[in-house]
Amino acid sequence: MPSLLELVRSHTDLDEGDVRVLQLLMADWQIIADLSFADLVLWLPDRGGDGFWAAAQMRPTTGPTAYVDDVVGSFVPAGRRPMLDQAYAAARLVREGDPEWRDDVPVRVETIPVPRRGRVIAVIARNTNLLGVRTPSRLELSYLQSAADLTAMIAAGDFPPPGQRGDHADSPRVGDGFVRVDEQGRVTYASPNALSVYRRLGWSGDLDGQLLADLTRALVPPRRRPDEETLSAVLGGRAHRDTEVGDDGVSLIVRAIPLKSRGEHVGGLVLVRDVTDLRRRDRELVTKDATIREIHHRVKNNLQTVAALLRLQARRMDSPDAKAALEEAVRRVGSIAIVHETLSQEVHDEVGFDEIADRLGAMVTDVGAAPDDSPDRVVVRRVGSFGVLANETATALAMVLTELLQNAVEHGYPDQGHETTACGTITVEPRRIAGRLRVTVDDDGVGLPPGFDPDTSLNLGLSIVRTLVESELGGLLELRPGPERGSRAVVDVPLDGR
Repeated sequence: MPSLLELVRSHTDLDEGDVRVLQLLMADWQIIADLSFADLVLWLPDRGGDGFWAAAQMRPTTGPTAYVDDVVGSFVPAGRRPMLDQAYAAARLVREGDPEWRDDVPVRVETIPVPRRGRVIAVIARNTNLLGVRTPSRLELSYLQSAADLTAMIAAGDFPPPGQRGDHADSPRVGDGFVRVDEQGRVTYASPNALSVYRRLGWSGDLDGQLLADLTRALVPPRRRPDEETLSAVLGGRAHRDTEVGDDGVSLIVRAIPLKSRGEHVGGLVLVRDVTDLRRRDRELVTKDATIREIHHRVKNNLQTVAALLRLQARRMDSPDAKAALEEAVRRVGSIAIVHETLSQEVHDEVGFDEIADRLGAMVTDVGAAPDDSPDRVVVRRVGSFGVLANETATALAMVLTELLQNAVEHGYPDQGHETTACGTITVEPRRIAGRLRVTVDDDGVGLPPGFDPDTSLNLGLSIVRTLVESELGGLLELRPGPERGSRAVVDVPLDGR
């Protein structure tokens, strides 16, 4: 199904300003569809004047649909639907005409021009399934009157106004709670759902005739409501925006849509939604995130303590082999600590791995290395980005990368850390290909020893790498000579859809 932007670019002469107006309209037109009990279809004029393209569609949640199938992307030649032509040419609402029949369903069609800067940039067709029409209640009459006011505002260029979009996740909808206020902000109608919302705030009477801003001000403590200007403007139906109010037990989002007639303010629609459960879950998630970050922080501290103890023990060792083994253990513990330190600063269950990889490279080459400004120094260089990885993948991959880098430093540059310090470059190149992460570690050192077979090697670091890559990450490990000199290690692991 083509998007609005694709259809605009392919078939129309609309500019960026026109598209912004249409996007603002579409952000709010679910409200119009629900108030109208009708499907809305946005038709764009073809640049050649040959007809109209259906660019967007919205079905009502309050009544039966008039369309069985989606029509987005379809083309209607000029003359086939005269009401579209009339609304576009005359820049006026068109309500005349007999019902159309679609799949044995009678459908009443009205067309609404969308003007901008003296020209019509689109036409909205409002399609009402007449099989769903019955004797209207007071609720339905209020809905329909409000829908008529909004469609007249669209035709007059008064809707949508510039400013806050109304399609964010918490935004109230018509069915959540509907209140109509007059030009003074006094309630002329409140739906049963809106009345139930105010019952939760402690109001026991009827809402009709009440000044909604004053009533809400009396029910909501000052610390749980916005500034007085915002409260009066939103609950009085004079500002096209939303705000949040409530008491210690209830949280509400209140949204206002001002109504105009011939440019004059005549009242407003106020939609209310009880978001108490949502806010409680938000608080629980914040607490959970803080707890997880604290756990990672404590694990990092404990790992650093273990590394410090191993380092102290290494200093007491007389055997060079034992001292080297403990130093390797310090590096392995340190690589895991770096991951947990990064996770302690993150909110999500994923982590950007680039910073971790860079810190691991610095940690491996800093141990026993020459000073930073010395030309005799092994340098780790990253080319490309790892991107965001799951926590479990990041921890295992950190260990793998540490071992590969350490092996490259120790065996590719045997003089590193001794009186004659070696120099060279280790290149780490991550690439994401078709749902997999492929990491290549190249060094320009002395290369693999003659007769080296990775499948039979008893090297502890290589055994750790193979176990982590194949068993924990479900990937593949390859060791071979470098393309020009040195050696190359390739790790290829799946990303689980990330």
